[in-house]
Amino acid sequence: MSKTRKRILSVSRVMFNEKGYSNVTIRMIALQLNMSSGNLNYHFKKREDILEALYFEMVEVFDDRVKNISSTEISLETIKNDIIESLFRMIEYRFFWTDLYNILRLNEKLKKHFLNAHEERINGYKFLFKHIQEKGILDSFRFESERDFLIERMIGYSNTWLYNSFIYEIEINKDYIASRSENLMGMLYPYLTDLGKSQYRVVFPKLF
Repeated sequence: MSKTRKRILSVSRVMFNEKGYSNVTIRMIALQLNMSSGNLNYHFKKREDILEALYFEMVEVFDDRVKNISSTEISLETIKNDIIESLFRMIEYRFFWTDLYNILRLNEKLKKHFLNAHEERINGYKFLFKHIQEKGILDSFRFESERDFLIERMIGYSNTWLYNSFIYEIEINKDYIASRSENLMGMLYPYLTDLGKSQYRVVFPKLF
């Protein structure tokens, strides 16, 4: 990728984050870059092309994490760290998450990819739950749908926590990110075995 293209994406991401995707035009981006609209159009013909490039830049890290999950030693500690890393990654591209449903409605390519990624996330949770059940950390679910309900809640929270944070103008800092990871991991707690709950107390000692 050329330096100019990288610079366009970097500036666009900052502007989208600050003003919202719908409120930023190609002309505004070009002005911020001290670049003519024609020169910018050479690299990206329209604003949606920038959006798509930023989206796939964002998901590249998530995709790599999913690929490597099977080779990682999984524990409640590593799950917590992975969640925190993901939440910070989301902040870097917060314009997407705070305007998620509108962006997906406007861009069919991103919608298709996001829905496919959603299925992969469900399968990732299933793999994770099976693994920690085998380690004696997670109890057996009483019925299969109970597992699916939990996955749905956890993914739903993951998708919307940033939106809610900005709606209520909550300061997003390291402590707040830690509290969001606690909220998400807290959904697991009722399903943990005694061993899992004892490990949970070690990972989140401030909660007890």
